[in-house]
Amino acid sequence: MNIFADFIDRVMKAVESLDLRAKDGGALDFSRITVEPPRDSSHGDLATNAAMVLSKAAGENPRALGERLAKVLAEDPDVAEATVAGPGFVNLRLGNAFWHARLGEMLELAGDYGRSTIGAGHKVNVEYVSANPTGPMHVGHCRGAVVGDALANLLAFAGYDVTREYYINDAGVQIDVLGRSVLLRYREALGEDIGTIPEGLYPGDYLKPVGQALVDEFGTKLLEMPETDALAIAKDRAVDAMMAMIRDDLAALNVHHDVFFSERSLHAGNGGAIRSAINDLTMKGHVYKGKLPPPKGQLPEDWEDREQTLFRSTQVGDDIDRPLIKSDGSFTYFAADVAYMKDKYARGFEHLIYVLGADHGGYVKRLEALARAISDGKLKLTVLLCQLVRLFRGGEPVRMSKRAGEFITLRDVIDEVGRDPVRFMMLYRKPDAPLDFDFAKVTEQSKDNPVFYVQYASARCHSVFRQAKEQLGVESFDRATMRAALHRLEDEGELALIRKLAEFPRLIESAAQAMEPHRIAFYLYDLASQFHQQWNRGTESDSLRFVKVNDQELTHARLGLVQAVCDVVGSGLALVGADAPVEMR
Repeated sequence: MNIFADFIDRVMKAVESLDLRAKDGGALDFSRITVEPPRDSSHGDLATNAAMVLSKAAGENPRALGERLAKVLAEDPDVAEATVAGPGFVNLRLGNAFWHARLGEMLELAGDYGRSTIGAGHKVNVEYVSANPTGPMHVGHCRGAVVGDALANLLAFAGYDVTREYYINDAGVQIDVLGRSVLLRYREALGEDIGTIPEGLYPGDYLKPVGQALVDEFGTKLLEMPETDALAIAKDRAVDAMMAMIRDDLAALNVHHDVFFSERSLHAGNGGAIRSAINDLTMKGHVYKGKLPPPKGQLPEDWEDREQTLFRSTQVGDDIDRPLIKSDGSFTYFAADVAYMKDKYARGFEHLIYVLGADHGGYVKRLEALARAISDGKLKLTVLLCQLVRLFRGGEPVRMSKRAGEFITLRDVIDEVGRDPVRFMMLYRKPDAPLDFDFAKVTEQSKDNPVFYVQYASARCHSVFRQAKEQLGVESFDRATMRAALHRLEDEGELALIRKLAEFPRLIESAAQAMEPHRIAFYLYDLASQFHQQWNRGTESDSLRFVKVNDQELTHARLGLVQAVCDVVGSGLALVGADAPVEMR
């Protein structure tokens, strides 16, 4: 149960019972009514702004209206106290029995607690990573990979029908450069001294195995072929090898895609898919022949001072019209984007989400405009931009990878600190803010290391159960037995922990609607902090220990609380893409 949504319904019914009317005699607008945790927890468990947002339209004093509303809400059997604060906020304190019932639901639902149906099965496509297949994944791809994957997990948990997609940029100039770089390594594998890698080619050692593989497959035959034929073979083998490497790197990060879509497929058949997409836009009046004025600043690669085929994107929200076909008849990069989005829309997606690097900020308006044009405004599109990640070790910048030649690889980072710290810390800051990742800090075992602190909560939960089994001489604990004893939980620290757990369904829904998976990491840290505090209270006072050998009913109740913490931490870490360990050494 999302208790906040539940109490919005209760508040609205209470307001309706007051028989309020707008000053003009019409109905009041309830859409701005909210129920949230109060800023100060000492004020209560829930707070509503209903009196404040309705008072002006109803022609009443907000505090006086709040007093009337509080009186009605106090009659709710789950409300222990209803008070008015400030200019008209109504604060509610709920009875212990309400919280015991919520904890019982948590134990009954186990790993499904917090799962939502707000997505209603709507089809969502989340495209993330989509790195050029020209080398191994570097740390710059890492943040987008984690944000996209965690967002997909979150949306699926909230009831959306999610497809995780990777767009393979396997066409264009960068693939020609890759093929030439591999042919150079092929000659090297044949024993030729290639000297220094020429500027403009990819210098990394990761291409040496691809060159050797060409030798194993073709011997010296590529040297005897026309250059265009040899280059075509080299490009095919290189892209396959790079994508195998990328898939392996992503798997090491626990990132998996449902669809790998090849850009090259759009160019097949003389660009049939691209031509079809442009024709569709033309039929809708979005395409024309014309010239563009020179843009301010540096000229983009696809700008020409000649008549071209243009997308009339300014009519659908863009800053400038965009070239689709150059004066020589070749397609622009954006033309492939048109065909790709049309393909997604044809597959029935209602919402497209692109997770891109901050350097792609200029693409946002053109993609939004394209979505409007292709779907006549029916398609929802969201672009999430991820800022840079800066790597440090003990406060000092980390040097680039020797294997990659130009950058720090994703695998370098995973191999040094492990998958879970990488995933958690990439979410422990909003994606639109720069992130400093320090190898030393993410591996230290302290409260200052969020991923350790959260995973330690999971391990500590399992430790409590191991101790309970040993001290009580039992092999397992039944959830039904634990639920039956929950009325024994009366300590304020225990109730506060239940209240924190009860926030989880609201967190899932709000984070999914805002498309902000980083909220899960923040919540997990706060939950772990409260759990560790309660555990520490037990070490200071014997009466608050989770296991009371001389009071098994109270022990079962407290174990029920520990089990719920374990379930929610496990679910949250699964959404983040990290493990929930049963022990830590």
